[in-house]
This record gives sequence, C-alpha cells and structure tokens, in this order.
Amino acid sequence: MNIFETLESEVRSYCRGWPTTFDKATGSLLYDETGKEYLDFFAGAGSLNYGHNNPLLKRAVIDYMLADGITHSLDMHTAAKRDLLESFADIVLKPRDLDYKVMFPGPAGANAVEAALKLARKVTGREAIINFTNAFHGMTLGALSVTGNSMKRSGAGIPLVHATPMPYDNYFDGQTPDFLFFERLLADSGSGLNEPAAVIVETVQGEGGINAARAEWLRGLADLCQRNGILLIVDDVQMGCGRTGPFFSFEIAGIQPDIVCLSKSIGGYGLPLALTLLKPELDVWEPGEHNGTFRGINPAFVAATEALKVYWQDDKLEKSTLAKGEQVGRALTGLVESYPDVQMRAKGRGLARGLQFADAELADQVCKNAFEAGLLMETSGPDGEVVKLMPPLTISDDELEAGLSILAASVKGVLA
Repeated sequence: MNIFETLESEVRSYCRGWPTTFDKATGSLLYDETGKEYLDFFAGAGSLNYGHNNPLLKRAVIDYMLADGITHSLDMHTAAKRDLLESFADIVLKPRDLDYKVMFPGPAGANAVEAALKLARKVTGREAIINFTNAFHGMTLGALSVTGNSMKRSGAGIPLVHATPMPYDNYFDGQTPDFLFFERLLADSGSGLNEPAAVIVETVQGEGGINAARAEWLRGLADLCQRNGILLIVDDVQMGCGRTGPFFSFEIAGIQPDIVCLSKSIGGYGLPLALTLLKPELDVWEPGEHNGTFRGINPAFVAATEALKVYWQDDKLEKSTLAKGEQVGRALTGLVESYPDVQMRAKGRGLARGLQFADAELADQVCKNAFEAGLLMETSGPDGEVVKLMPPLTISDDELEAGLSILAASVKGVLA
C-alpha cells in the first residue's frame, strides 16, 4: 500500500514529477531511500539558498535548542528575535541606507503579501491594487487576487476582486512604450480604473516563467507610483536573500519600495519565516490588528541571524552568485544556439534562470529526463513551458557544471 496515494490529498504536486521517497539531504544534494543521489536545482522553491542542512546554520539551531531556547513565542520579546532584528538592521538595512520597520506577519510568503495588501489599503483608504500579468504572490485569497495564473485563481471558488492586472515588462515584446496603458488609465477619469492603493510587483517573476524586469522599467514604475501617490510593494519572497545576486532583487534599480515582502530563504535553514518591511511612516497598525500564532518561530530567528552573519557581512556570496549565474546563462544560451530550429529562449538573472520552450510538453519532458539522470528541476510559466533552474547559492562549481551537463543531455534527448 502506498500511503501517499491512499491517505494524502490529491492536491500534492511536486512529488508527481519526482516519484521517489527522499530520505536525506546535504548541501546541493538529496538522497532517496535507495541511496540514489540527486543534484538539487530546485532549492525548496527558493527556500534553501544556503543549501540543505547547512552545517553552520544547523549548529546554531542545535545549540539553541539544546540550551532550551524558546521555540514558540507569538510576538513576545525574545533574545532570539532581538538578535535577528539587530543583525538585520546592522547587516542588511543600514549598509543599503534603507529605513524600514520590520513586521512578523506569519510563517509564509503569502502572510507577508496579505499583510502588505492590508496595510496599503489601511494607509491610503483605497481598495484597488495593481498587479502584473503572469504574477504569482501566493495561494491565500488576497494573494490570489493579485496572481495571474488562471489555474491557481480558479481554486479560490469565489470572485477575486479589487485588483487590476497591468502588462509586465516586455509583455508586448517592446512594441508598446512602458506604462502607456497604465498611465493613460490613471490620467483618464473615464477609464473606470479605481484609484489604486498600491502596486505589487516581482522584479523577476519566478512562477510566472523567469521573467526579469529591466532596471529602467523598475525605476519607471517607482517614479509612476510616486507621482500618483501609489504605494510600491516589491514581493521579494522568492527572489530576495541573494537569489539574483544582491540581498534585495530591487537593488539593481536603485529604488526604495514602500513595502517589501520577504520569506523563503530569510529563514536560513529552510525554516518557516516571513517579514513585511514597511517605511516607518506607514506603520499605522493598531496593536493586534494583524497577527498570527506562528509569527514567532524562534529557531527560524536563530538560523536567519546566523545566515546574515555568515553570508552577508561582505560581498563574497553576491559576487559568487553573479558569476555562477553568468555561467548558467552561457550554458543556456549555448543550448539555444545549438538548436536554431527549435524555439527556445534563455531567461533570468543571477541564479534564477530559465529555458523557455514553445511547447510546454518539451519542457516537462526535459525535467523528467533530468530527474531520471539525477537532477531536480521544475517547470514554470503560464503553461509550464519554462525549465526553471534555481540551485542553492552555495552550490560548488563542480556540482553546477555537473547539473548543467545533465540539463544539456536531457535537452538533447528530448529534441533528438
């Protein structure tokens, strides 16, 4: 009897593409119960930027737990939370000249997004939110309302309202000037567009197909928001914590969003943690107006603090990520050039990369071939047409090259 098939809900998804039972993991490698080794180009959907069972982070968590450190604390003051806040201010915010209050909204990225949307509406007194084509912000109702994927939206079971999608960067393949449609609607009193409270955007759309917005597009969006009194929310849940190189993915544009959503790898060790960062003047919450039972998971505070101290007190990880990202980019471009008769496209930034196919079945088969050869990758995009590469940032050069070799062989096996 297969307990997963008989007892677990049909909603399970990743396990269908990787039909094995995993047992152990270390660094960039997972092992199933038979001992077979898999290179991980998935990294917990971006939750494991520092790899599986990172020994430095593991030691900090184990020592804390062995010392009977508090595990669960809601929003009570704890030494572990104080250490995280102090480290985050000193290592992340101050060197970047960023002034944010830190909110602990709950343990997941969707919690951070829900808090951001709720706060934007409270601050402005408006209801409407602007999101973008192919966006993904989470599976709760508020987050789904600003998500583009029709399959995911249909699961809500009710109308998803108070959000209006606008074209993301290059949605019209450069044929329409940036923000022409959005700006025209804002200026036209007959457009029917409700005055927006906020715009929410990913600088690189992960689930939407590894669509990377240009720095000038992001600056244009920030300027448009400022001129029209609209709050700018950057969802950095998947692309933050160094995934694109710098700690925040928006740093390349030199902008300062009003609100920033962080989760996934902010927990360091793969432990659940989310932060909503907000400019101090936006901190208009009443005590307890937005809360949650699991917004005080102290082992995650400990792992997050250690990750900041180990990886973000200098620029070594950032430079390494950018260099490895260029290596992946060259490999993907090489595949595109090797098959000129096949419609493929290399996409992405940093270590968030994608290989887009015209036919989603090809992308799916590439991932299946890779799995059989010992490499874990997922597909993304509206139809699953993009092979998505997101290895741990700490992956070794040899491991990265080995994974790219498996990818190349998998593509060749499908296209041949």
